[in-house]
Parts: sequence; C-alpha cells; structure tokens
Amino acid sequence: MQILAIVVSLTIAAVGIALFGRTIGHMVSVVKLGQPVSRTDNPGQRTATLAKETLLHTRMLQWSHIGVVHWFVAFGFIGLFLSLVTAFGQLFDAHFALPLIGHWFVFEWVSEFLAWTGLLAIAALIVIRLRHLPSGSEGRYSRFYGSRAWQAYYVEYTILGVLACIVLLRGLEYVLIDGSKFHFPLTYFVGEGLFGGLSEHALENTIYLVAMIKILISFAWMITISLNATMGVAWHRFTAWPNIWFKREADGGTALGALQPIMVKGEPIDFENIEELDEDAALGVGKLEDFTWKGLLDFTTCTECGRCQSQCPAWNTEKPLSPKLVVMNLREHAYAKAPYLLASSDDDRKSLPELVLAEQDKPLVGPADVAVIDEEALWACTSCGACVQQCPVDIEHVDAIMDMRRYQVLIESSFPSELNGLFKGLENKGNPWNMNPSGRMDWAKDLPFEVKQVGTDVETLAEVEYLFWVGCAGAFEDRAKKTTQAVAELLNIAGVSFAVLGDGETCTGDPARRAGNEFVFQQLAMQNAEVFKETGAKKVVSTCAHCFNTLKNEYSQLGVELDVIHHTQLLNRLVREGKLTPVAPADSSLNGQKITYHDPCYLGRHNQVYDAPRELLDIIPGAEFAEMPRNQTKSFCCGAGGARMWMEEKVGSRINLNRTTEAVETGADKIATGCPFCRVMLSDGLTAKQADGTARESVEVADVAQLLLTSVKRGEGGR
Repeated sequence: MQILAIVVSLTIAAVGIALFGRTIGHMVSVVKLGQPVSRTDNPGQRTATLAKETLLHTRMLQWSHIGVVHWFVAFGFIGLFLSLVTAFGQLFDAHFALPLIGHWFVFEWVSEFLAWTGLLAIAALIVIRLRHLPSGSEGRYSRFYGSRAWQAYYVEYTILGVLACIVLLRGLEYVLIDGSKFHFPLTYFVGEGLFGGLSEHALENTIYLVAMIKILISFAWMITISLNATMGVAWHRFTAWPNIWFKREADGGTALGALQPIMVKGEPIDFENIEELDEDAALGVGKLEDFTWKGLLDFTTCTECGRCQSQCPAWNTEKPLSPKLVVMNLREHAYAKAPYLLASSDDDRKSLPELVLAEQDKPLVGPADVAVIDEEALWACTSCGACVQQCPVDIEHVDAIMDMRRYQVLIESSFPSELNGLFKGLENKGNPWNMNPSGRMDWAKDLPFEVKQVGTDVETLAEVEYLFWVGCAGAFEDRAKKTTQAVAELLNIAGVSFAVLGDGETCTGDPARRAGNEFVFQQLAMQNAEVFKETGAKKVVSTCAHCFNTLKNEYSQLGVELDVIHHTQLLNRLVREGKLTPVAPADSSLNGQKITYHDPCYLGRHNQVYDAPRELLDIIPGAEFAEMPRNQTKSFCCGAGGARMWMEEKVGSRINLNRTTEAVETGADKIATGCPFCRVMLSDGLTAKQADGTARESVEVADVAQLLLTSVKRGEGGR
C-alpha cells in the first residue's frame, strides 16, 4: 500500500506542479498583452490595503454572513497548506511530524480549528449555492445565473474532500501515537469512533491511503485548473492578491468617482495637441489588446460570484447587461484570442486552429449573436458603480464599459440615436437640453433678493466665500430650479456670501464623458477650466451630484484644483453651526409625515456622501425618517446616470419605476433626494404610479434643500 501511495502521489504532484507553472506563465503573457498603465505608486499603502482587504475580508463582509463563512474557507485553504507537506511525509512514515513544529499544541489546535470551521463553512457555501440556483424560483435574478456551476461545485467539493481528509488524518494520528486529548481536542473522538479497534499496521496503511487521497484530490484540482486558465472561481485564490494590490486607488478606495482619461501608451492624450497623435492610436477600446494589462488581470480574476450582477439596475430590470457576464465574456475572448496575439510570425498565425482565427475576427462590440459584447448591454449601463462597489476582488467594470463606449462613439460613430440631440446641445449651446445660454439666470428672477453674478456684481470670486455651481438641470429644468432656488435662499438666510457664473457657466461635460464622447467633454471642461482660472474659483458648492463628482474628481486632470462641496454637506454644517434653524410645523396634523431618502449614485457610491443628507432630514422637526431596504452602498439607481437620462429604455421595465415602487412602499409622504437627475427620474416614476393608482396623490418628490427650507422658513416668520 505504501509503495503504491508514494508512486501515485509523487507522479500526480509532479504533473500538477509542471502544468500549474506552465499555466501561470501563460496567464502572465496574456495579461502583458494589455496596454501599459501605472499602478505601482505608494507600494507601502498598497500592501496595507492588500492586507486589510484579504486578512480582514473587508469587501467580502459587505455581505456579512457570507463574508464570515468565506473567511474560514479562505484561511483554512491558506493556513492548512502545511497539512499537504505533512501528507507527503506520512507517505514515507506514518508517524511523520513537521520538523521543528512537531506536535506543538498551538499548531495542532489551530490546525484542528481551521479544519473544522473550514469544513462547516464550505458546507454552508454549498448549501447557499444550492438554495439560489438559477434553475429555481429566482431564475435570472439568482446571482449565480450565467456562472459555470460545474466549476464552482468542483472547487467546493475539492475543498470539502481535502478538509475531510485532514480531519481523518488527525483522528488516525491520535490513535496511532496514542496521543492525548489535549493535543487532539477536536479530532480525538473521530479517531476513537472510526479507528479505535485497528492494529498499528492497519492504522499505518489507512494513513497511507488517506494521505494519498488528500494528495490526489489536491493535485487533480491543480491539474484541472491548469488546463483551464479561465476558471476564475478557482484561480481567484491566486490572482485576487495582485489584482487588489494593483487596484486603482492605493488607499483602498474603489475605482469610482473620476473616470480615467483616454490613455495611449500609458499616457493621457493631450487634447490640445490631438493632431500629434499617431493615426493608429486607439481612442478607447475597440479590440481586446486595447484594454490595459490591469483590465486583462481583472477579467482573469473574476470569481463569478455574481454580487455585481445582483446589484446591477440594468440586470434587475430585465436588460441584457450583467457586469459579471461582460467580464466573463471578455475573459473567454482574451484567452481564446491570445494564441493569435502571442504568435511570433504570420506563418504561425495561419497555422492556428480555425476557432482561434474566428476569435481574432470577432468584433468586440456589436449584435449579440456575432460580437463579444452585446451593444445593447454596453449602452444599458447607468455607470452607477454598484458592480465596482460590491466586487470582492476589485474589478473595475465601469472603466471597461466606458472605454468601449468611447471607441464606439469616437471611432465607429456607433451609438444610440437619442444621443445625437445630447451631443448637439452640448456642442452648440453648452447644455444637454439645447437651451439658450442666456436663460441660465431665469431661476433667480422671482427670488426676494439679488443673486450676485461674477462679472456683473462681483469682479472675481475672491469677493465671496463660494461659487454656487448651478448646473444645467438647476438652470433649465423646472423641477430642478426649485432646488436651486431653495439652496440660494438657505445660503442667504445663513449669511453665506456666494456668486454664480450665470451665462459664463457651461455643462461640466459629465453626460458627454459617460456617453463616450471624450472630445466634447474635453471641449467643455477646458472652457470651464479657463473660466475658473479667470474668476479665481477655489470653493464650489453644487446641487447636482454629477457636477459635484466631475468638478471634484475629474477637473484635476486638467490642472484645476477645486474645493467642492455638495449642498447637503454645506447645509448640514450651517445647521450644526446654528446659522439655520429648522422649526416644527404649528399645525399638528402635519407632524409625523414620513420621509424616505434616495441615495444618488454619484453622491453616495461614487463619493461616499451618505450621512449629511440623512442628518438634515433627521433634524427636521415633526418628520419621521423611513429608510428604503436598498440604501447607501446598496442603493438602487434612479436610471439617469451614464447619459441614460437622454436615452429611452426599450428593453425590460423602467429603472426609475423599480426605485419609485420601493420608495412608495415605505409609506413615505415625501421622497427626498440630493440630485436633480434623481429628482426628475423619481418624479416621472411617481407620476406613472399615481396615474395607475399604485401611489397616493399626496406623495411628493423633493430635494433635501426644499424640505429644509420649508422648516427653516417657519422660524423666519414665514418669510
């Protein structure tokens, strides 16, 4: 038995290690096909972030119970690696113990604890998967929909088998060496119950057998994954570490907020000298090798867990976009096309299998039946960032989608027809509604005080504390104008000096950039940057979450550094300082009104502003706050981001109706938000629900600033 165990174990181990090394080399060569990008800044901080996210499972714990269970599986896998060394030793000597460590009780206690907790944890994960099968009642809403089930089961049952072998070997050791319960506190009963009556020879043969089985299971797994480099559910144990270390934000932040500029050979394009760009330079991503090497590492790392898919507003409203399936399709395409890209000569390429040649000719974006990425899926993205927020291994889905959009717009001129109006309005009038810029100050006409305008009432912004960035929606959209007026009134009451740019303001360019039109974004941004420099803008307050994000996070790419604050943050501070005083309504019938709050994606997930608007609503006397089930990091999008505000939803149900339904079901009388885009979408959703009788006529959508103003005005004598 012993000779057989040794021969079989060493043979499969040798094959497994050789194949494993070869496949890792191949994966590295595939990742290196990507374009250069620098991800090595702050190595100390990156290492600290890696340790935090892996050792503490901070991102996994966004789903707390699964995060805890996964921790025990992950660290059982890592912590029990030495048990594999022990198993090899036991093939030659059934009494083998690790040198130096030997039967040190601390090592034995930890080993037994990790073995049992890992065993229970992997069993729990198997049960969770079985309860949420796509073939069950959840259907496409199962986060495992589209994941390759056999691979997941194979990995899970491999871990189950290895951990079971460890427990059995510990029980056998207890009986063989006549150990004490002190050294085998969690496995002595296994030894007594299963192997107590065996002779020493039988015990030794059983150890040889179980050790061989453990090694066979382990290296069969290694061989299997080595033959399939796209088996992310297994490979993420190795690729997640570098993927987290090389994440965009070294300090642990997610790849949200700023959209990265278009890069060529690792450097941002200089749009002021665009004519110097090589003719063959890719503007965006039009083929696999246009992705950065970090993008290719992202695709390789995907675990197919489906967290991104479960949170995606497009997927949850029956649209073809699943962030998980996008990444999986790109991974399959990358490794299928790699032989062509890695071939050293044209002759070598011609001799490749037809499947590889077909993959080379496959368009990256187009109709679902011919392309890698369905064009309908590409344009369904709202750029809300839920996928990036939820991903436990820091995949940058939004960056990949936006880069593919850029190529479609700038090179292929292929985009939804509705965007023609958006681009025309931005280019000709400086706003997405194609309104005359001379009307940018119309919102201020009925205010009981004068709003200062730069160039008319003040020479530069050095004369006031804040530049009030009104934004296109705040200037032209009737519902958003009420928010603009409310903020201006509150700042006036609080004695905060501010000025606006009036017709000197133009769109920040957010809709253009998220729609893929980087040229128009750069045109608008450079125009605004010049105005900021001329007027001396330093401190900016914005009511639009999209303007807030762009000014705060993206204008620095043009050399403009601004201190940008959202209006809910500033108003919250003014209330705390006693400069604004909310007062309860005199009419007791108005007391007890219920308010719920919708987190704008570009305020919440993209910029982590969650507390300020809630604190304001909590301060308003007489109101009861009701949280929606999906809130803060798990908030559901209104459907307007990613330039979707200007595109029709032709597939599935409407995202804004989905969110409005959730808001109405809280029983709220007021649906509050902090972004004009959200306000428009939720107002339209509420109107539809009131029309079909599923929402009360008395329910209203309002900005947090409006609700605060109503309360403050009571204290101002109704002024």
